[in-house]
Amino acid sequence: MDLDKHYRLNPRVALRPEPFGALAYHFGNRKLSFLKAPDLVEFVRELGGHPSLRAALGASELSETRRAGYLKALESLVATDMIVEGT
Repeated sequence: MDLDKHYRLNPRVALRPEPFGALAYHFGNRKLSFLKAPDLVEFVRELGGHPSLRAALGASELSETRRAGYLKALESLVATDMIVEGT
């Protein structure tokens, strides 16, 4: 993922809160993803409000270890079209 690009939750995706985090359902491709941490769900919801992924990560105050985990999760969400590049 390009840290200097803007990403956002795909408008065709709904997040359903769950005790473990959330289920993400894509109404276009009908894929389902599990977001396994409540803080990751909040990060994904707020992602579009930042000018870049780098800015979103900076605002989150995550440790380097957590950042690596978030980036891996975000890459998976991009691959399934749950998160898209946007303006």
